[in-house]
Amino acid sequence: MMLLPCPWCGPRNATEFRYVGEDGARPDPNAATPAQWRRHLYMQRNPLGWVREGWYHRAGCRQFFSVERDTGTNRVRTAGADV
Repeated sequence: MMLLPCPWCGPRNATEFRYVGEDGARPDPNAATPAQWRRHLYMQRNPLGWVREGWYHRAGCRQFFSVERDTGTNRVRTAGADV
């Protein structure tokens, strides 16, 4: 079981959340080409190690937040409400 620390509700089981994706710059919707959108949506880095990710607490407070998670061990290092 993986616990995620929701900034509003405290630590909860990961099944209560929806993974939003790696935090990063989103292409400008008014200027991005279809190729840029495809790359943004489908070409994820998927590194091993610490990654800053966005999560949505769908079964709780319904808030978006960020965590820094080690993808090899699922340890969470930080949490914040800045997605």
